[in-house]
Amino acid sequence: MLAQEFPGCRQLIDAIDEAVSQPTTQAITDSLRQSLCRLIRAREVQLPDCVYETAEGRYARRELYCSEEHGYCVVAMTWGPGQGTPIHDHCGMWCVEGVWSGELEVTQYERLADDQGQCRFQPVGSIQAGPGSAGSLIPPHEYHTIRNPSEDVVAVSLHIYSGQMTHCAVFQPAAEAQCYERHDRQLGLDPLH
Repeated sequence: MLAQEFPGCRQLIDAIDEAVSQPTTQAITDSLRQSLCRLIRAREVQLPDCVYETAEGRYARRELYCSEEHGYCVVAMTWGPGQGTPIHDHCGMWCVEGVWSGELEVTQYERLADDQGQCRFQPVGSIQAGPGSAGSLIPPHEYHTIRNPSEDVVAVSLHIYSGQMTHCAVFQPAAEAQCYERHDRQLGLDPLH
């Protein structure tokens, strides 16, 4: 269901529907990355104005579309200067994330063996992504952080999840060096207007 009409929304939905018809998760995410990059760069899709509005003290999440037929969900995220996430997962869902405006720093992590209920992670790569770039996360390689590195520019990203992303696991630093504690986090949505 489309939460709000916006210029090019049908083009965006058609491209995603075509991609999710691919036979494998890898093929789906490859197709989505290519389509998303093309659509962002062509500027034929114009997201609603409210997705450029930040939320106080945290990044904003606004669901634009949820496919009743295919189950995927499209969420725009707004990142104020310096805002970001802790290490988190996507609860086993694949995701394609594209930078719409501004820049984002994305760091991926490998989860190492747990030690007495505490998690250990090793960073395996970090990229600074600008408008028109997209990446994908396919479980079990889904642990990452996202951060707007700018001191004064708002960033907007578009996330396509294989289902509705209502919760995830976040990993907060523990007292013991280089260890993290796992916490379940319910994810809310900010209103479209």
